[in-house]
Amino acid sequence: MSKVIDLCLDLPPSAEEIVESLKFQTLGKGQKGPANYRHIFGVGKARALGLSLAELEQMAEELSPLEFEAKLRERANAVAISLEQFVQQLDDAEVSWGVISAGAGRPDHNERTAAIVARFPHKFVGVAMVDPHQGMKAVRELERAVKELGLGGLYASPYRDGISPNDKKYYPLYAKAVELNIPVFVYTTMNYRTDFPMDLSRPLHLDEVARDFPELTIIAGCGGWPWVFEMVGVARRHQNIYVDTEAHRPKHLATPGSGWEMLLQFGNTLLQDRVVFASGWGNYFLPSEGVIKQVIAEVRSLPLKPEVVEKWLYHNAARLFKRA
Repeated sequence: MSKVIDLCLDLPPSAEEIVESLKFQTLGKGQKGPANYRHIFGVGKARALGLSLAELEQMAEELSPLEFEAKLRERANAVAISLEQFVQQLDDAEVSWGVISAGAGRPDHNERTAAIVARFPHKFVGVAMVDPHQGMKAVRELERAVKELGLGGLYASPYRDGISPNDKKYYPLYAKAVELNIPVFVYTTMNYRTDFPMDLSRPLHLDEVARDFPELTIIAGCGGWPWVFEMVGVARRHQNIYVDTEAHRPKHLATPGSGWEMLLQFGNTLLQDRVVFASGWGNYFLPSEGVIKQVIAEVRSLPLKPEVVEKWLYHNAARLFKRA
């Protein structure tokens, strides 16, 4: 098995994080905005603990809040794994290193991420998250995260920020990223929030960004689905755009009618040097044990030329980050 680099390496959630996520999915019934994700991910998250979403909702209705949380924690403790165990799994799967983000949306995100990188510097590269609505405060925080905390990229999240990737509030951050010589990861797909437009972060928005910042390395996450044809077009047009397919099971990419046909065609030919592996395995609700090996095996089973598979899994990211 050849080496692998994972540019969206989800960390195993702690028992507390599992509990909080399930409480949100269960107790958010009927709410708008992010709570709509319960229809997308709620079933899988409940199944990971051996329950259905309906059973979780029934538990929440019948038990007191403290009793409900205790039941969730009991099940979460049974499936949670430590960072040390996870790193061993990465070694077993021959993952050289991966890009991580710890506590997305939390005010101490950058510190939390940096602390984990400091524990496993050979295995992780951290990405910073800042609030573009804070103007120069966000720019200074990005510089601090890179120069003082040692993080190696910026994550621009229209899903969280409520603005498109080409919104001018991001522009000072893009300029700083160029200055710092770090890539920017951009959430590039539809979202299921009912308080934001569905196409807030469609790939077409990256065309303006790439034109205005030709020196900026952009990694478009989630493959631009369902606008995969746009993603391919924008990537063909701009040499500084890379594409990953995080949050989508690799085994489904080759399914006829899935919408990925164009990316597989171009990713096997004209874009073979600019597709990078990013598992985003936390979205699959598979048991943590062995999940990375399984996802990598699914990539290797795609109808791609053998040398292209190795580019997707390792060589493109190694060249992009200048790190083997």
